[in-house]
Amino acid sequence: MANALPEPPPYFDALLERLAAGDPEATAAFGRHVHWGYWANPDADPGTGANYAVAAEELCRRVCDVAPVRDGMCVLDVGCGFGGTIASLNERFQNLDMTGVNIDARQLARAAETFTPTSGNRVAWVEADACALPFADAQFDAVLAVECVFHFPSRAAFLAEAARVLKPKGRLALSDFVPTTEGRDALRKYDNGGTETRDSYGLVNVLCAEDEYRELARAAGFGVPGFEDITPHTLPTYKFIRDTAARWQGTRATAYTRATRRLEVSSRVGWLRYAIVGATRAA
Repeated sequence: MANALPEPPPYFDALLERLAAGDPEATAAFGRHVHWGYWANPDADPGTGANYAVAAEELCRRVCDVAPVRDGMCVLDVGCGFGGTIASLNERFQNLDMTGVNIDARQLARAAETFTPTSGNRVAWVEADACALPFADAQFDAVLAVECVFHFPSRAAFLAEAARVLKPKGRLALSDFVPTTEGRDALRKYDNGGTETRDSYGLVNVLCAEDEYRELARAAGFGVPGFEDITPHTLPTYKFIRDTAARWQGTRATAYTRATRRLEVSSRVGWLRYAIVGATRAA
Protein backbone atom coordinates (compact mmCIF):
# COMPACT_ATOMS: atom_id res chain seq x y z
CA MET A 1 0.00 0.00 0.00
CA ALA A 2 1.41 3.40 -0.99
CA ASN A 3 2.31 5.83 1.75
CA ALA A 4 -0.12 8.71 2.26
CA LEU A 5 0.99 12.03 0.81
CA PRO A 6 1.73 14.93 3.17
CA GLU A 7 -1.05 17.44 3.79
CA PRO A 8 -0.98 20.63 1.67
CA PRO A 9 -0.41 23.94 3.52
CA PRO A 10 -3.61 25.25 5.17
CA TYR A 11 -3.57 28.59 3.32
CA PHE A 12 -4.48 26.78 0.09
CA ASP A 13 -7.93 26.02 1.53
CA ALA A 14 -8.80 29.71 1.75
CA LEU A 15 -7.10 30.53 -1.55
CA LEU A 16 -8.94 27.81 -3.46
CA GLU A 17 -12.24 29.00 -1.98
CA ARG A 18 -11.53 32.52 -3.22
CA LEU A 19 -10.56 31.33 -6.67
CA ALA A 20 -13.65 29.13 -6.92
CA ALA A 21 -15.80 32.12 -5.98
CA GLY A 22 -14.24 34.19 -8.77
CA ASP A 23 -12.59 36.71 -6.44
CA PRO A 24 -10.89 39.11 -8.90
CA GLU A 25 -8.08 40.20 -6.56
CA ALA A 26 -7.19 36.64 -5.54
CA THR A 27 -7.31 35.51 -9.16
CA ALA A 28 -5.11 38.39 -10.32
CA ALA A 29 -2.52 37.93 -7.58
CA PHE A 30 -2.42 34.15 -7.07
CA GLY A 31 -4.26 32.54 -9.95
CA ARG A 32 -0.96 31.67 -11.60
CA HIS A 33 1.85 31.89 -9.04
CA VAL A 34 1.57 31.27 -5.29
CA HIS A 35 4.89 32.57 -4.02
CA TRP A 36 6.77 35.73 -3.08
CA GLY A 37 7.44 38.49 -5.61
CA TYR A 38 10.62 40.17 -6.85
CA TRP A 39 10.70 43.99 -7.11
CA ALA A 40 13.66 45.90 -8.54
CA ASN A 41 12.83 48.66 -6.04
CA PRO A 42 12.75 47.20 -2.51
CA ASP A 43 10.72 50.20 -1.31
CA ALA A 44 7.97 49.67 -3.88
CA ASP A 45 4.34 49.51 -2.84
CA PRO A 46 3.02 46.16 -4.14
CA GLY A 47 -0.30 47.81 -4.96
CA THR A 48 -2.86 45.68 -6.77
CA GLY A 49 -3.10 41.97 -7.31
CA ALA A 50 -2.10 42.49 -10.93
CA ASN A 51 1.08 44.29 -9.82
CA TYR A 52 1.84 41.49 -7.39
CA ALA A 53 1.47 38.92 -10.18
CA VAL A 54 4.11 40.75 -12.25
CA ALA A 55 6.57 40.57 -9.35
CA ALA A 56 5.80 36.88 -8.78
CA GLU A 57 6.44 36.18 -12.48
CA GLU A 58 9.78 37.96 -12.24
CA LEU A 59 10.84 35.80 -9.31
CA CYS A 60 9.79 32.66 -11.19
CA ARG A 61 11.85 33.65 -14.23
CA ARG A 62 14.91 34.35 -12.13
CA VAL A 63 14.78 30.84 -10.66
CA CYS A 64 14.30 29.25 -14.09
CA ASP A 65 17.22 31.24 -15.49
CA VAL A 66 19.53 29.79 -12.83
CA ALA A 67 18.91 26.31 -14.27
CA PRO A 68 19.03 27.61 -17.04
CA VAL A 69 16.09 26.18 -18.98
CA ARG A 70 16.58 25.99 -22.75
CA ASP A 71 14.52 24.84 -25.75
CA GLY A 72 14.12 21.08 -26.04
CA MET A 73 14.82 20.25 -22.38
CA CYS A 74 13.04 17.76 -20.16
CA VAL A 75 12.03 19.78 -17.08
CA LEU A 76 10.55 18.75 -13.72
CA ASP A 77 8.79 21.39 -11.61
CA VAL A 78 8.42 20.12 -8.06
CA GLY A 79 5.78 21.77 -5.88
CA CYS A 80 4.24 23.14 -9.07
CA GLY A 81 1.21 24.79 -7.44
CA PHE A 82 -1.25 26.00 -10.06
CA GLY A 83 1.28 25.45 -12.84
CA GLY A 84 2.60 29.00 -12.94
CA THR A 85 6.23 28.07 -13.53
CA ILE A 86 5.29 25.66 -16.30
CA ALA A 87 3.02 28.31 -17.85
CA SER A 88 5.92 30.77 -17.77
CA LEU A 89 8.26 28.27 -19.46
CA ASN A 90 5.57 27.53 -22.03
CA GLU A 91 5.58 31.21 -23.03
CA ARG A 92 9.36 31.47 -23.27
CA PHE A 93 10.57 28.20 -24.77
CA GLN A 94 9.63 25.50 -27.25
CA ASN A 95 9.80 21.70 -27.52
CA LEU A 96 9.94 21.23 -23.76
CA ASP A 97 8.84 18.05 -22.02
CA MET A 98 7.49 19.43 -18.75
CA THR A 99 6.22 17.61 -15.67
CA GLY A 100 4.55 19.31 -12.72
CA VAL A 101 4.48 17.51 -9.36
CA ASN A 102 2.33 18.36 -6.37
CA ILE A 103 0.86 16.59 -3.34
CA ASP A 104 -2.48 18.38 -3.74
CA ALA A 105 -4.86 17.04 -6.41
CA ARG A 106 -6.87 20.29 -6.24
CA GLN A 107 -3.88 22.36 -7.31
CA LEU A 108 -3.07 19.95 -10.12
CA ALA A 109 -6.68 20.05 -11.33
CA ARG A 110 -6.56 23.85 -11.56
CA ALA A 111 -3.21 23.68 -13.36
CA ALA A 112 -4.62 21.25 -15.92
CA GLU A 113 -7.76 23.37 -16.43
CA THR A 114 -5.95 26.66 -16.94
CA PHE A 115 -2.91 25.56 -18.98
CA THR A 116 -2.67 25.05 -22.73
CA PRO A 117 0.70 23.93 -24.16
CA THR A 118 2.04 25.76 -27.22
CA SER A 119 5.19 25.83 -29.40
CA GLY A 120 5.60 22.06 -29.39
CA ASN A 121 5.70 21.90 -25.59
CA ARG A 122 4.25 18.92 -23.72
CA VAL A 123 3.13 18.62 -20.10
CA ALA A 124 2.12 15.99 -17.54
CA TRP A 125 0.66 16.66 -14.08
CA VAL A 126 1.61 14.12 -11.40
CA GLU A 127 0.35 13.80 -7.83
CA ALA A 128 3.40 12.70 -5.87
CA ASP A 129 5.72 13.37 -2.94
CA ALA A 130 8.81 15.45 -3.67
CA CYS A 131 10.80 13.19 -1.35
CA ALA A 132 9.78 10.02 -3.25
CA LEU A 133 9.58 10.99 -6.92
CA PRO A 134 7.97 8.38 -9.22
CA PHE A 135 10.42 8.89 -12.08
CA ALA A 136 13.31 7.00 -13.61
CA ASP A 137 16.94 7.77 -12.85
CA ALA A 138 18.57 10.44 -15.04
CA GLN A 139 15.28 11.45 -16.69
CA PHE A 140 15.41 15.27 -16.51
CA ASP A 141 17.72 18.04 -17.71
CA ALA A 142 16.51 20.44 -15.03
CA VAL A 143 14.62 20.22 -11.74
CA LEU A 144 12.90 23.36 -10.42
CA ALA A 145 11.42 24.00 -6.98
CA VAL A 146 10.08 27.54 -6.54
CA GLU A 147 9.50 28.41 -2.89
CA CYS A 148 8.35 25.02 -1.64
CA VAL A 149 11.34 23.12 -0.22
CA PHE A 150 10.77 24.46 3.30
CA HIS A 151 7.43 22.60 3.29
CA PHE A 152 9.02 19.22 2.51
CA PRO A 153 9.52 16.69 5.34
CA SER A 154 13.24 16.40 4.48
CA ARG A 155 15.56 18.56 2.41
CA ALA A 156 18.07 15.71 2.39
CA ALA A 157 15.53 13.32 0.88
CA PHE A 158 14.40 15.87 -1.71
CA LEU A 159 17.94 16.72 -2.77
CA ALA A 160 18.78 13.03 -3.08
CA GLU A 161 15.69 12.48 -5.25
CA ALA A 162 16.43 15.55 -7.37
CA ALA A 163 19.96 14.30 -8.00
CA ARG A 164 18.68 10.82 -8.84
CA VAL A 165 16.20 11.97 -11.50
CA LEU A 166 18.59 14.50 -13.04
CA LYS A 167 20.84 13.57 -15.92
CA PRO A 168 24.59 13.87 -15.29
CA LYS A 169 25.43 17.58 -15.21
CA GLY A 170 21.72 18.38 -15.00
CA ARG A 171 20.78 21.44 -12.98
CA LEU A 172 18.69 22.03 -9.88
CA ALA A 173 17.32 25.55 -9.34
CA LEU A 174 15.15 26.53 -6.40
CA SER A 175 14.22 29.38 -4.10
CA ASP A 176 14.16 28.95 -0.35
CA PHE A 177 14.38 30.77 2.97
CA VAL A 178 17.98 30.29 4.16
CA PRO A 179 18.94 31.59 7.63
CA THR A 180 22.29 32.93 8.70
CA THR A 181 24.00 30.93 11.45
CA GLU A 182 22.90 33.54 14.01
CA GLY A 183 19.41 33.53 12.55
CA ARG A 184 19.14 29.76 12.69
CA ASP A 185 19.85 29.81 16.42
CA ALA A 186 17.32 32.57 17.03
CA LEU A 187 14.62 30.93 14.90
CA ARG A 188 15.17 27.59 16.58
CA LYS A 189 14.67 29.30 19.92
CA TYR A 190 11.30 30.61 18.74
CA ASP A 191 10.21 27.30 17.15
CA ASN A 192 9.91 28.63 13.59
CA GLY A 193 7.04 30.84 14.73
CA GLY A 194 5.21 28.15 16.67
CA THR A 195 1.56 27.16 16.41
CA GLU A 196 0.48 30.26 14.47
CA THR A 197 2.93 29.46 11.68
CA ARG A 198 1.87 25.81 11.51
CA ASP A 199 -1.83 26.74 11.50
CA SER A 200 -1.29 29.26 8.70
CA TYR A 201 1.55 27.94 6.56
CA GLY A 202 1.60 24.28 7.58
CA LEU A 203 4.91 22.43 7.88
CA VAL A 204 7.65 25.06 7.70
CA ASN A 205 11.36 24.48 8.28
CA VAL A 206 13.51 27.55 7.71
CA LEU A 207 16.44 26.29 9.82
CA CYS A 208 18.71 25.03 7.01
CA ALA A 209 21.60 27.50 6.84
CA GLU A 210 24.00 27.75 3.92
CA ASP A 211 26.65 25.52 5.46
CA GLU A 212 24.14 22.71 6.02
CA TYR A 213 22.68 23.22 2.54
CA ARG A 214 26.13 22.78 1.02
CA GLU A 215 26.70 19.56 2.96
CA LEU A 216 23.29 18.14 2.05
CA ALA A 217 23.87 18.98 -1.62
CA ARG A 218 27.30 17.33 -1.59
CA ALA A 219 25.92 14.20 0.07
CA ALA A 220 23.14 14.01 -2.53
CA GLY A 221 25.56 14.11 -5.44
CA PHE A 222 25.67 17.78 -6.39
CA GLY A 223 28.61 20.09 -6.84
CA VAL A 224 28.96 23.13 -4.61
CA PRO A 225 25.66 25.07 -4.83
CA GLY A 226 25.53 28.78 -5.54
CA PHE A 227 23.39 31.15 -3.47
CA GLU A 228 21.96 34.47 -4.65
CA ASP A 229 20.51 36.52 -1.81
CA ILE A 230 17.53 38.47 -3.17
CA THR A 231 15.97 39.29 0.20
CA PRO A 232 15.71 43.08 -0.30
CA HIS A 233 13.80 42.61 -3.55
CA THR A 234 11.20 40.36 -1.90
CA LEU A 235 10.35 42.63 1.05
CA PRO A 236 7.33 44.38 -0.58
CA THR A 237 5.68 40.95 -0.56
CA TYR A 238 4.93 41.19 3.14
CA LYS A 239 2.65 44.21 2.98
CA PHE A 240 0.57 42.59 0.26
CA ILE A 241 0.35 39.27 2.13
CA ARG A 242 -0.70 40.97 5.38
CA ASP A 243 -3.34 43.07 3.61
CA THR A 244 -4.61 39.97 1.86
CA ALA A 245 -4.90 38.08 5.14
CA ALA A 246 -6.88 40.91 6.68
CA ARG A 247 -9.37 40.78 3.79
CA TRP A 248 -10.01 37.08 3.32
CA GLN A 249 -8.47 34.79 5.90
CA GLY A 250 -11.54 35.02 8.14
CA THR A 251 -11.04 33.63 11.64
CA ARG A 252 -7.44 32.73 10.77
CA ALA A 253 -6.49 36.29 9.83
CA THR A 254 -4.80 37.16 13.13
CA ALA A 255 -2.64 34.03 13.23
CA TYR A 256 -1.80 34.35 9.55
CA THR A 257 -0.81 38.02 9.94
CA ARG A 258 1.37 37.30 12.97
CA ALA A 259 3.10 34.38 11.24
CA THR A 260 3.78 36.53 8.18
CA ARG A 261 5.04 39.36 10.38
CA ARG A 262 7.55 37.00 12.02
CA LEU A 263 8.92 36.05 8.61
CA GLU A 264 9.16 39.72 7.69
CA VAL A 265 10.95 40.76 10.86
CA SER A 266 13.38 37.84 10.54
CA SER A 267 14.12 38.94 6.98
CA ARG A 268 14.51 42.62 7.78
CA VAL A 269 16.88 42.08 10.72
CA GLY A 270 19.07 39.75 8.65
CA TRP A 271 18.30 36.43 10.32
CA LEU A 272 16.56 34.98 7.28
CA ARG A 273 17.55 35.35 3.63
CA TYR A 274 15.44 34.63 0.60
CA ALA A 275 17.87 32.91 -1.75
CA ILE A 276 17.90 31.44 -5.24
CA VAL A 277 19.98 28.29 -5.10
CA GLY A 278 21.53 26.52 -8.08
CA ALA A 279 23.47 23.25 -8.14
CA THR A 280 24.80 20.87 -10.81
CA ARG A 281 24.52 17.11 -10.55
CA ALA A 282 27.92 15.47 -10.63
CA ALA A 283 28.87 13.75 -13.89
